[in-house]
Amino acid sequence: MDSIILRTAARYLMPIFLLFSVIILLRGHNAPGGGFIGGLLAAGAFVFYTIAYGVAAAGRKLLVAPYTLIALGLLVAFGSSILSFFNDQPFMTGEWSVLNTPWLGKLHIGTPLVFDAGVYLVVIGVTTTIVFSLAEE
Repeated sequence: MDSIILRTAARYLMPIFLLFSVIILLRGHNAPGGGFIGGLLAAGAFVFYTIAYGVAAAGRKLLVAPYTLIALGLLVAFGSSILSFFNDQPFMTGEWSVLNTPWLGKLHIGTPLVFDAGVYLVVIGVTTTIVFSLAEE
């Protein structure tokens, strides 16, 4: 599509969509949201950019191949689920640790959040793969 309004909107809205998708990912354990919805929102940002600029430009904005995101997401999700096995817990039992940071103070990081991050990456990879395949034809 060759619309200056659409291109300008895509350029300015994409970072906002991506930031909002990360917020949805992080709040998913205490409120509605999580890896799936956050991943769909992030993929929607790339879909919007694909409509405005084309598949090649959106692929460059994605920085990695969608298949790489799928593989990395599956690896992260599986890694978070197998961690409990090494602590003599049932498979996919939640494990938490405290991380002290100078800027944010104490952060409680748990395997459910890491699992959601893996789902987030898989959803972005699968959705962009489908959209890029359809848009190329």
